[in-house]
Order: sequence, then C-alpha cells, then structure tokens
Amino acid sequence: MEKILIIDDNESLRYTLESVLEENGFASKSVEDGLKAIEEVRSKQYDLVICDMKMPKMDGMQILAEVKKIDPEIPFIILTAFGDIKNAVEAMKQGASDYLTKPFDNDGMILTLRKALEIKYLNKELAILRKRTDDTYKGGGIIGASKEMKEVFDQVNIVAPTNLTVLIQGESGTGKEVIANMIHRASSRAEKPFIAVDCGAIPESLIESELFGHEKGAFTDAKSQREGKFEQANGGTIFLDEITNLSDSNQIKLLRAIQERKVTRIGGKRALTLDVRILTATNVRLADAVNNNKFRADLYYRLNEFHMDLPPLRSRTGDLDQLVKHFISDANEELNKSVLTVSDEVMKKIKAHHWPGNVRELRNTIRRAVLLTPGNIMEKISITDDVAPKTFNDNNNDESDNTTFETLTKKAEKDAILSALDESGGNKSKAAKLLNMNERTFYRKLKSLGIN
Repeated sequence: MEKILIIDDNESLRYTLESVLEENGFASKSVEDGLKAIEEVRSKQYDLVICDMKMPKMDGMQILAEVKKIDPEIPFIILTAFGDIKNAVEAMKQGASDYLTKPFDNDGMILTLRKALEIKYLNKELAILRKRTDDTYKGGGIIGASKEMKEVFDQVNIVAPTNLTVLIQGESGTGKEVIANMIHRASSRAEKPFIAVDCGAIPESLIESELFGHEKGAFTDAKSQREGKFEQANGGTIFLDEITNLSDSNQIKLLRAIQERKVTRIGGKRALTLDVRILTATNVRLADAVNNNKFRADLYYRLNEFHMDLPPLRSRTGDLDQLVKHFISDANEELNKSVLTVSDEVMKKIKAHHWPGNVRELRNTIRRAVLLTPGNIMEKISITDDVAPKTFNDNNNDESDNTTFETLTKKAEKDAILSALDESGGNKSKAAKLLNMNERTFYRKLKSLGIN
C-alpha cells in the first residue's frame, strides 16, 4: 500500500484528502506546515507528497526544494488555486511531478496520483535494469531469461573453466562475440587479453600478418616488426569470428598453429610458443561447409572440441520485453530522451515481427523509435518487413542434407593423413608415427580412403 504525505494548513482539506485516499487504497499522513513535513520525509518512507502552494513558514516551492534534497525521486504534487497556475508550472520546472487546481475532482486527483506513481516505478525499474544490464555487459554477459538462453548460459558455465576450443554458431546478430567474451571472463584467463578478430573484414593478403605478425622487411610495407593477434592474446583468449572466410592456405596455417601451439611471424625464423585459448564463430553450419568442401575437416575437428548453437531472436520471444526495456534505456541515455515504455500496440507489433537481423536489428529499431518519440510512451514504431526470415539451415544447399558423422569422419581422416604424408615427405612409416597410429592400421586406412 502506497503511503502519501499531505501538507496543507487547511484542516478540513487535509481530512477530505485523507478520506479520499483511504477509499482508493492509499495510506496517508497529513501535517500543517513545511517544517513538520520535512521532518516526516527525513524520518519515514513516503511514496508521494501532496503539498499546497501557499503555506505558513515555508511555501510550496521551498518545501519542494527541501524534500527533493532528501529524496530526489519522490513524486511531488502541487495544490494551487486556479489563478496561481503559473507558479505551479514553475514548480514543475523545479522538480514537481504535476499539479492540481482547487477545487479538484476526486477521481481526477486519484488519476493524477497514480500516473505520478507509475512514472516513479517505471523510472525505478529502468534504473535497476540499467544497472543490472550494465553490470552484465561489463562482465561479458548477454540479456535473456528464456529457456533457450538459460541453456546457452549453462553451456557457458560448463565450458568456461576448461581450455577446450569452442565453436559458436548462430545467425548474424545473435551475440556470438558477446558469448565468447562471457566464456573468457568466466575462465581462469579473465585477467588476460581477449582479442577479437573478424576474419571476414581482413583482406586475404593481410590475414596471415594480422594473425601471426611479421618481421621488419618481410614484405614491401613491413617497415617495422609487428606482433600478430595470437601474440597479443598470449595467456588469454583469441576469438576468430566468421572463421569460414579463411582461405584454404590460411586454414592450414591456423591448423598448424593450433596443433603446435606455436606461431612464426612472416619473415621470422624463430617459432614463438604461445598459451592461447581459441574461440571461433560462424553464421553458417561449419559441418555443412566441410561437407561442401569449403572448409577443411581436420581444422573443423580441431575447432569443434565444444560447440554452441545460439538461438535466433524469433525463437526466444520471451526475452523481447526485457530487451526492449534495455534498448530504450540505452537510447534514452545516448539521445537525451525520456521514453519510459511502449504502448500495447507497439509491443504487439514487435512480437509479431520475425527479426531476421536478430538482436542487432531490434536494437537499431528501438533506437530510431526512441529518437522519434515525442513523449514518455512510444506509441509508434517503424519496422521494415522487406527481408525474409532466413533460418540457420537456409545458408546451406541441398548437399548438406547428406552430411553424416561418418562422412565427416572420413574427410577428417583423409585430410589428416594427407597432411602427415606431406610433412613426412611421403614416408608412410613417419606419417604413421606423426599420427600416433599403428603402421598396419595406417596402411588399412590408406586403402579404405583410396590414398596411394
């Protein structure tokens, strides 16, 4: 039950207000001057204050100023005569929530109080949410309380303490880097670097230099020695996003770095031993890329010690309310707006959309809507519907339907054996040893895989 403090020197009005408030489910206390009111606010917890503008000892403006010093968030309603509306408006500029003109309608008064209280609670909720989500993001977290996201969080908690290489798969905008950061921050490497690399954003000719570094003079533009991303991540975690963009030659170099836990800068002669945990991500199913000969099977199995599939936003609509509140809060802060919530119609529209761009699309849509909202409640939102929902499997062609564990295993075995033969100069005995494989077994594998 909300508790309301009434400040008025008119005893009859105080009694009337107390009666009306009680009838409408509120608790109240009334005092006749500002000094007593300030003492009440200091010593007790009130949800709202109703105060007459003209008062003995202290007027309404003075009381407002002192009350706000004690509790800046408390709603403050000014009671004023019709001719003093100008002063009431000034009081609102100084922090009052609203005003009522005397004589006032009881129903109208209750409506004004409830509106002020609702805004207070919404502001409080937003403040709590902002702190919670800020803390979460600082810790490398992600918003979501749905069953689907709880399963993701459980997986993070399981794999984070290990040194397993993790493959994170999900559509664009599902938060793959955020999850990777969560894994890093929940691991024993949390105090060490987290280095993120977008493999799709780096030109093919530069990816090796970016990952492994180069020595001065290694190529035309190598005017100084440079550490690669793997060196920068030493002791910590490297996150390779959009891993399928690596060329076959760079896949081989990455595979060697993972196997040997060593990197050699371009133009360098000395291999550097590194302690780096590797996390990767892709917006296509890597197994299908392997099956379609677009990704090396041996590298796939190195990267897929533990895999996670992130759900698209359309499959976790239970998180929409929380996400919308968070993005409104973020947009308010960035754009200096004061949007508190969305209308039922807007939320209905949000929940009906398929969100092909996932959380990223939702964030951008809310940001724009906040900018265009004139008041405290978002009554309109523009959602583009010209992009068809594309499921995770839509990235694949019909050949992916034929992917089986057996097929992938054979591809991995063949690639591994070919790599060992290449490394051993074609010497089959040495290749078998490199693979820690019995020679008889090795020769049988050669025959079954059609390797001469």
